[in-house]
Amino acid sequence: MKNMKDMKAFVKALSLTIVLAFVGATAFAGAGNRTGTSGAAELLIPVGTRDIALAGASIATAKGVEALFWNPAGVAKMTNASTLYFSHMNYIADIGVDYGAVSANIEELGVLSLSLKSLSIGDIVQTTTQNPDGTGQTFSPQFITVGLSYSRQLSDRIAVGVTTNLISERMGDVSATGVAFNVGVVYDNFASIDGLSLGVVVKNIGPQMKFDGSGLLNQATVAGQKRSPQSYLVQAASFELPSTFEFGVGYKRSFEGDNSLQLSTSFQNNNFSDDEYKLGLEYAYQDILFLRGGYNLANKETDERDFIFGATAGAGIHYPLGSLDLTVDYAYRAVKVFEANHVFSVKLGF
Repeated sequence: MKNMKDMKAFVKALSLTIVLAFVGATAFAGAGNRTGTSGAAELLIPVGTRDIALAGASIATAKGVEALFWNPAGVAKMTNASTLYFSHMNYIADIGVDYGAVSANIEELGVLSLSLKSLSIGDIVQTTTQNPDGTGQTFSPQFITVGLSYSRQLSDRIAVGVTTNLISERMGDVSATGVAFNVGVVYDNFASIDGLSLGVVVKNIGPQMKFDGSGLLNQATVAGQKRSPQSYLVQAASFELPSTFEFGVGYKRSFEGDNSLQLSTSFQNNNFSDDEYKLGLEYAYQDILFLRGGYNLANKETDERDFIFGATAGAGIHYPLGSLDLTVDYAYRAVKVFEANHVFSVKLGF
């Protein structure tokens, strides 16, 4: 009976997730080459060092505060009453990605989480049509994403989660704001098989965004007329969010007491590029030392055209300090043309 109740709860949660995925898919149904057909690309920059080292394959196996980006349902599996998380990534073209999150497990309510992701791009020389070599001024683009998440265990096997992301983009005197939703579900010990997990998540579902601001205001004169220059406002085009639908499977097996291996795989359907297949493997010793590796198996055509990320690897140390849990993680991701990504994080559990 218990397995039947779990299955019914999973089917309900899965049905809602799939419905949202189809709602998002209506914006790009029938599209061929989907490359470059969306904006707000900062939503796709990964956070969560452990899962980056697994190539993002951990849709079914991410847990705790790190799961906020990958599958908010996994946050419900946190083992501490509250958790703080901080990370920094050296991204491409000297861009830095800073991320912070806090999760609190509230009895009988679920887990509430708050996250903040910010890009550090630096100063850019301002140019105009009249001054293509620069106006002598600079501006610093600002890309900030604030997330509010709720996760809950429906049973000892099934968890669900939802995230609302508030998006803010500013470049000089133009800006855009938007909202995006992530919804996910995880089923542990699926079909009563110990260590087998399924996960489904749909990400970045929301209305179109559009830039506005005084930076779109220009002046021009009409040829053949003696009027003074007239002001006009350039109407920026709206753009879709980079929506994804992801399905993952994970399997964990312990051996010789203190050792375990966890295999994670996932399929990702995108509205902005071709589909992706991901594979990750994690070795753990006594839940203290972790070694990880992964690879993103994009199809050959995509890989040669625009997929710049390669193999991933990483390591982590978990060390209990009395009532405090300390975890330090590192991840490496190979990148074509640019220097490799390096990610460092610290997690504190209370």
